[in-house]
Amino acid sequence: MKVEWLRKIVGLFLLVLLIGIGFSKPIQEYVSIPKEIILFEGQEAAITSLPVFSQSNNDAIYSLADHGENTLSIKGEESGEEQMLLQMADFPVKNVNIKVLPDFKVIPGGQSLGVKLNTLGVLVVGHHLIDTEKGQESPGEVAGIEVGDIIMKINDQPIKKMSEVASFVEEAGENGNSLKLLVKRDEKEFETELTPIKAKNEFHYRMGLYIRDSAAGIGTMTFYHPESKKYGALGHVISDMDTKKPIVVHDGQIVRSTVTSIEKGANGNPGEKLARFSNDKEVIGNITRNSPFGIFGELTKGIKNGVLDEALPIALSHEVKEGPAKILTVVEGDEVQEFDVEVASTVPQKFPATKGMVIRITDKELLDKTGGIVQGMSGSPIIQDGKIIGAVTHVFVNDPTSGYGVHIEWMLNEAGINIYAKDQEDKEKKAS
Repeated sequence: MKVEWLRKIVGLFLLVLLIGIGFSKPIQEYVSIPKEIILFEGQEAAITSLPVFSQSNNDAIYSLADHGENTLSIKGEESGEEQMLLQMADFPVKNVNIKVLPDFKVIPGGQSLGVKLNTLGVLVVGHHLIDTEKGQESPGEVAGIEVGDIIMKINDQPIKKMSEVASFVEEAGENGNSLKLLVKRDEKEFETELTPIKAKNEFHYRMGLYIRDSAAGIGTMTFYHPESKKYGALGHVISDMDTKKPIVVHDGQIVRSTVTSIEKGANGNPGEKLARFSNDKEVIGNITRNSPFGIFGELTKGIKNGVLDEALPIALSHEVKEGPAKILTVVEGDEVQEFDVEVASTVPQKFPATKGMVIRITDKELLDKTGGIVQGMSGSPIIQDGKIIGAVTHVFVNDPTSGYGVHIEWMLNEAGINIYAKDQEDKEKKAS
């Protein structure tokens, strides 16, 4: 009882002092607690404040524990949302919105993947000058087509493969006609006409364009959601090696891959995993999306990493902290291993954005083998305090021991997994 009275006296003294020196307006800023706290069922969040004590009309969705030294611990009990009223000496100081999300877990990856992408339409990767009686000419360039454009249709017919283009070009050339092309450039589409021509001493007509309809490479699996079968990998967009523009995906597949060797990274020269697609080339999933946050789709075959095959909770961006963590990745064969890293910095992002963390490799074994982060390691899941917090994405060219990471919540969002879904369903049921 005496302690309680002492708290009230101290709190009242501080409140009067603040008002007396003209700080009545920023009292809310005086309390170092955010306006909103989001956590999952069963998870705890520690918050530190000045001598401010909490009262709440209803503590059904969370529980509070006072750990002394002005530290409160909030534990999510059941999904929902309500306000916590903070008071100082029985005077209201601040309302904090508490949001408890349904328990959510995904299985971490770490496996080496082979990636095969088929573009939407055919991608223009260069101009080809054709030798004619009148000199060199590129019909594609004359038609206003630029490197990075995507040819979607020819004569109103959708184009999906390079092999479909030749017959249109040959027929138009033989008949002296032009081709009507529907072209996509960035987010806009336009129509143009292209007249195929024949090179000297050749029998076939040409467009004067270099085109591509697919791409392949390797990367690392980040997570797998067993309920929806959805996965996320790489942590960054796949761009065409010539145009440097993101590949617009028509469809694609992922297969298992085996790391054959490592080109060790050094300052100014990022290293690389050298890998081959597994001998069976069995498709284990599709690719439906290629975004700045990675590639996404659904798995058709179950895969295990052999290290952490249990579903783990995730950490939202504001829960990630600087300090020790681990990554899962493959550096030899197809064996997933766990390595030590450090989260050097992290940004509590409120909206989807890449490069949310800076990661530093601290594991001596990994540094000896790779020099740090290498190409092909992108997508390696980052785990901190038993939670998946994100994925490795980019290496610093001048410091291969360090690089960027992306927060897991944004990858889940891109995969079409709504971590708020159950909470929304419960609200709808209560409302009805």
